[in-house]
Amino acid sequence: MKVTREVKTGILALSAIALFIFGYSFLKGRNLLDNHRTFYAIYDNVEGLIPSSPVTINGLVVGKVVSIGFADTKGNLVVSFDVNDTFTFSKNSVAKVYGGGLIGGKSLAINPVYEQGLEAKSGDTLPGIIESGLLELVNEKLSPLQEKLESAITDADTLLTSFNGVLSPNNKNNLDYIIRDLSVTVREFKGASASLNNVLSGSEDKLKRTLGNLDQMTTNFAKLSDSLSKINVGKLADELEGVLANFEKISKDLERGNGTAGKLLKDDVLYSNLAKTSKELELLLEDVRLNPTRYVNISLFGKKNKPYVKPEDTQN
Repeated sequence: MKVTREVKTGILALSAIALFIFGYSFLKGRNLLDNHRTFYAIYDNVEGLIPSSPVTINGLVVGKVVSIGFADTKGNLVVSFDVNDTFTFSKNSVAKVYGGGLIGGKSLAINPVYEQGLEAKSGDTLPGIIESGLLELVNEKLSPLQEKLESAITDADTLLTSFNGVLSPNNKNNLDYIIRDLSVTVREFKGASASLNNVLSGSEDKLKRTLGNLDQMTTNFAKLSDSLSKINVGKLADELEGVLANFEKISKDLERGNGTAGKLLKDDVLYSNLAKTSKELELLLEDVRLNPTRYVNISLFGKKNKPYVKPEDTQN
């Protein structure tokens, strides 16, 4: 069968149209020859995410963002993206927008959740979240610093205002008076210092002698310390212990009535005899004092001695 020119032209036109559609889809990130599933996610802001941005699972690129449009009249955005059929996950998996640096844009990552019987199918809407990017993190860190800087600037301005208020004409005059008084005080202090130097210069010999005496005292104290350190403390303690033992022995002997002192303390008969002897000796001395002629009889002229008269307060 002979193919007419019109048929050839139609076939060529259809091929061109199909090739155009395939090329356009490929340039948009969609390969018509690949099996893929289309999913959706809703966000309130997708700044930095654009069509053809990669879609990853655990860091592996599994698809691309197809389109971004408004989801409702409140300004929420719906993102359409394709994922190949080589990996299955639950419809509760989260579609997270992440990244975003100084140069590169953002990407879409699927945090897969594995649940049997709840596998995601083409056309499902996945929960969407947005992760703070580099600029957002820098902004979060710089915001407190900015507030502190603004507060510091405000405090500095307040301080300068207060300082200007302090430096009013009256306060300036008072400050001049204070500086002059301070200058006078410094001069007087310098004069007192000079006088003190003169006193110290005149007493230099005395100070040297005093320091010499202190040095000698220190030397004597050191010698005394050396002498004390040479004392045999152990021997001294042994001797003291011996003395205490002797005292203890004497005390026990006295308690037991051993020896003369012990008998004197413990023997009642001996004590009574001593007391009686002492009393008789006292009476004898009293009788000698009152009647000396009874014991001494001397006549120088041949005079007859008086007879002895027994005293009334004496005993036989």
